[in-house]
Amino acid sequence: MNTSTMTLRRYLVLGLVALTSAFGDTSLSVGMKRVGPVSLSHPDALLSALRTPWVLGGVLLLVVFFASYLTALSWADLTFVLPATSLAYVAVAFLSRFWLHEQISTGRWLGIALITAGVGFVTQGPAYTPRQSADPAGFTGSLQEGK
Repeated sequence: MNTSTMTLRRYLVLGLVALTSAFGDTSLSVGMKRVGPVSLSHPDALLSALRTPWVLGGVLLLVVFFASYLTALSWADLTFVLPATSLAYVAVAFLSRFWLHEQISTGRWLGIALITAGVGFVTQGPAYTPRQSADPAGFTGSLQEGK
């Protein structure tokens, strides 16, 4: 598969990254508000939070996020994937406002608009930088070269 071409399937993977991140984080928020305050000094409380359906659902969504994020990183540069999937911030804002009924200030909405504009700029460039040789740090861009 050509690593420099963005296809519909690849855009769908980026969308999956953004949506599973947003819904996973929002589900975790709902679940942890129901659990109440926990502390890192009490790991048993954190583990018991996993029995909360919203927390468990959020964790499962974030597992899907992680798998799709790894997939995207396998064919595109980090400097393309991370900004392109930052549309999750926009989704989180809307989910927080209309599902969690959180108040979002004008400044935050302005920041979200700037993120959206930035994503537009990033997607205009190439998704992948071809690697011709090892860089000064010794990275070759391929884990298969030593074979």
